[in-house]
Amino acid sequence: MSEHLDVLAIGAHPDDVEIACGGTVALLAQQGLRVGILHLTRGEMGTRGTPEERQQEAEAAAAALGAASLQYLDCADGGLRTTEAEEDALIEVLRQRRPEMVLGPTPSDRHPDHGRAHALVRDACFYSGLARRGQGEAHRPAVVYSYMQHDPFTPSFVVDVSEVWEARMASLAAYKSQLFQQGENRDEPATKVASQAYREAIVGRARHFGLMIGAEFGEPFWSRQPVPVDSPWSLLPKRLR
Repeated sequence: MSEHLDVLAIGAHPDDVEIACGGTVALLAQQGLRVGILHLTRGEMGTRGTPEERQQEAEAAAAALGAASLQYLDCADGGLRTTEAEEDALIEVLRQRRPEMVLGPTPSDRHPDHGRAHALVRDACFYSGLARRGQGEAHRPAVVYSYMQHDPFTPSFVVDVSEVWEARMASLAAYKSQLFQQGENRDEPATKVASQAYREAIVGRARHFGLMIGAEFGEPFWSRQPVPVDSPWSLLPKRLR
């Protein structure tokens, strides 16, 4: 049986998790939690790189973040759907890994796969708790939080990832076929994600949300339900005000 996880970060494509919430993955892993990464597809329809190359990059990126596991679901890049078959496949992973926290895609985004992935994650996390649905012992994650990708939203909370920023950027450096790398010139078609402007935007967004919470770098999340707080005192800013 697969080892249990505390947190499972799910992305539609290899590099989605690292771009959007790699710092949070690294931070939770650094705090001693078992954090896994699950890519719903292998990015096989991507303009740049090959599936084999992207798998090697994903493995290197997961190692840079300190992830305890890396899995794929093969839901078809560019054809990701939310049928019962995809739900059952994800439910099986959730019941094997039994995470209490799931980090997943935003409800609506530029890439159609991202919105569909959100619906798949949302629904599977609920159905996984139904004892009569599918195989295996029922398990429903305690919380499901959505990270920010291309389209902005008003966050429910922002995570200070300043302490693990180097690990976060190391994970992005692993995706040489997909993201802009200083000094490298690959003979492949230009894409928005592979542009220098996009890379600068990743850093700029993290600085913006870091500024909002008095930190150097921050990663925003959205929650469909109110975020529980044991004490409002724990919400006091620990950095600049």
